Amino acid sequence: MQSGTMKTMAEENVENDYIMKTNKEKKLGGIKTLPFILANEMCDRFATSGFHSNMITYLTDELNLPLVKASNTLANFSGTASLTPLLGALVADSFAGRFWTITIASVIYELGLIIITISAVFPAFRPPPCPTQENCTEASGSQLWIFYFSLLLTSLGSGGIRPCVVTFAADQLNYKTKVNTKSVINIQKWNFFNWYYFCMIFASVAALTVVVYVQDHVGWGWGLGIPTLAMAVSVVAFVIGSPLYKKLKPGGSPLVRLAQVIVAAFHKRNALLPHDPKLLYENPQLDADISVHGKLLHTNQLRWFDRAAIVLATENIEPKEENEEVGSAHLNQWRLSTVHRVEELKSMVRLLPIWAAAILLVASSSHTQSFTIQQARSMDRHISNSFEIEPASLQIFGFLTTLLALPIYERLFVPFARRFTGNPTGITCLQRMGVGFAINILSSLVASFVEIKRKSVAFHHNLLDNPKAVIPISVFWLVPQGCLHGLGEVFMHVGHLEFLYDQSPESMRSTAAALYWVAIAIGSYIGTVIVTLVHKYSGNSTRNWLPDRNLNRGRLEYYYWLSGGIQVVNLIYYVVCARYYTSKPLEEVSDPREEEEVKLAKVKSPSSQMLDA
Repeated sequence: MQSGTMKTMAEENVENDYIMKTNKEKKLGGIKTLPFILANEMCDRFATSGFHSNMITYLTDELNLPLVKASNTLANFSGTASLTPLLGALVADSFAGRFWTITIASVIYELGLIIITISAVFPAFRPPPCPTQENCTEASGSQLWIFYFSLLLTSLGSGGIRPCVVTFAADQLNYKTKVNTKSVINIQKWNFFNWYYFCMIFASVAALTVVVYVQDHVGWGWGLGIPTLAMAVSVVAFVIGSPLYKKLKPGGSPLVRLAQVIVAAFHKRNALLPHDPKLLYENPQLDADISVHGKLLHTNQLRWFDRAAIVLATENIEPKEENEEVGSAHLNQWRLSTVHRVEELKSMVRLLPIWAAAILLVASSSHTQSFTIQQARSMDRHISNSFEIEPASLQIFGFLTTLLALPIYERLFVPFARRFTGNPTGITCLQRMGVGFAINILSSLVASFVEIKRKSVAFHHNLLDNPKAVIPISVFWLVPQGCLHGLGEVFMHVGHLEFLYDQSPESMRSTAAALYWVAIAIGSYIGTVIVTLVHKYSGNSTRNWLPDRNLNRGRLEYYYWLSGGIQVVNLIYYVVCARYYTSKPLEEVSDPREEEEVKLAKVKSPSSQMLDA
């Protein structure tokens, strides 16, 4: 009797502790945490845009680097900064967690900004000024290494921030409550991402106006100091909100599961595949946490990986104890994988060809921003008699086009297209990406014609040999290509992310998002190779497509035609891949008894009905 009473008291204590812990967790997170997180991300985006948008001017005017070398430096920096999010995602998911990854990465980013700001303030870290841009002394090796080290720190910092901030903010919002229907959840997510995207655009526009103006008219000390101060504010704002955050424990990297399937399949490479796929190993209990929205069905593609799910006679998958899940406790997952985990790997492999199509798009346009800024510096930038727009601020038109085109796409284009396609989203994400590819080709062609016009005006005014002269042609000739690029982002950029999110396994969507940045990284590196080869083999110093100093004597329009040609070939490749792409097969309810249980639950409880929906 006494032991029963003690057991009851112990159970009550455990229950009370659980209730207190649950109540404490409910108080964490929520909308009240978003101002701290969004303030961090806004200041980070403000610092990033202010630091990077006009950096081509700093390299060519302050460090006296040739145009091609400066553009390649920025492209390599962009590639590295886009590659590091994969490392940041692995660190956050494996052991560090998102909060500490963001915090430490922000501090690293801040150190990089401090170093480059100091180098901009003290003349000893820069070569002598060269206002004529002729016979200039380039920055020394030590001066460049200081600059490169600061870029490396900012790249590492952005790698920890980019993949974690959005998911960390989503962690604070509880979408799985008993009062939430699917439509309510979608509205909450839409509102959150609307605010997130608006904050990012606002911060970028502010940086492209205020910071760029300070850099060009006040000095680079203040021009880089302002982003540095903004980043410091972002770190402080994020840390202040720490007691309010819901900090989820890292659940392990999904890449480990992919590696386990590959290793298990290789280990059984000589095993014979069964004719009936139902004989392959399945374990719903083991896969419960990674198949919340349904399990992946077996497919006949890439059947070599199915060997990982073959149950050999030497493998014991029976439970050792009555209350033990089947094979869960003693299963060696490096030797045996479930069908669901095999199909996770297959899904990732199938989407790789579509994902890779973004690489050449990035490669062909990775240097366009740098070249556009150099073009703008030689054109008439006056808006009025007393005010002129800064070259790097021309990017605003692309951002504004994207900002305006997104609601137009959702409110006008989608309902219009739905009448013809019957698709709730108007067009599929693959079709959306294809339209984006076509728009970017048009942008390259428009850019080439604008460059021909710019040089024609320079020729008629005898300004071809004067790289510092202002050619009497409005800088707003460059706006159409920027607007087309922004419109292409609405289709290609958003469609690409939508495709990766939708077609990747539910437990690997963060990894799929990191793959998006990896595509940008690889594309940036390939773009550097293309520009280097063009500069080396396109002619001598007077007829080179991409000259070091005098763009007026170059053939930049040829480079834009080459860029457009690469994109045409890439579009053909993409259409072929999209034509033969097979979507991932997902079964939400695989057991008829489960269907019956769901029906009974819906009849018994309206709240359960909303939860199931």
